Amino acid sequence: MVYLPPHFTETRPAVLIAHIEQHDFGLLVSHGAAGLVASHIPFLVERHGEQLHLLGHLARPNLQVEDLRQGGEALAIFSGPHAYVSPSWYAAGPSVPTWNYVDVHAYGTLRLIEDEDWLRRLLQRLSDRHEAGSPAPWRMQDLPEPYLQGMLKGIIGLDIAVSRLEGKYKLSQNRPAVDRPRIVAALERRGDPDALAVAALMREREPT
Repeated sequence: MVYLPPHFTETRPAVLIAHIEQHDFGLLVSHGAAGLVASHIPFLVERHGEQLHLLGHLARPNLQVEDLRQGGEALAIFSGPHAYVSPSWYAAGPSVPTWNYVDVHAYGTLRLIEDEDWLRRLLQRLSDRHEAGSPAPWRMQDLPEPYLQGMLKGIIGLDIAVSRLEGKYKLSQNRPAVDRPRIVAALERRGDPDALAVAALMREREPT
């Protein structure tokens, strides 16, 4: 379980699911005979009524596959923007540096899937999703069928039935109100994508 001070905790399912869909390249963590193991993979979000599922796939030679066959709980981590915060940005001290960031953790039971039709549908959805912004989208259906079948034999699907979501939005909520606009302004002056994204989230969440 992630350390969740109350002022950094986000519990609204719609906010947490939207974060996963935006930052869908997750870190899959599980525990097996040799200890902890992790793989970086793209996920798709799927809802079956009230039940949230996270779908993905792994290469068959990945040693994590055999650990996952044993069952148990899995964790998928979806990291969002993050940025260093300097104590020089505060109105008064003494203070120390910190880091603002957003993360969502999804816990659940994982099922491995070997069905070829399921895997085809998953890969089609993944490629359609990530090719959508291209002026000339690549199409999986244009691949030679023998080649595609060979590629499908090299992967195994996974479906996590999510049992709980934890969201941590550490965005200087614990700082005095006078400090937060100063932090936002400093991040915006930095101008890199993560700093701008953190600043935008802080603006969105500032009490009115």
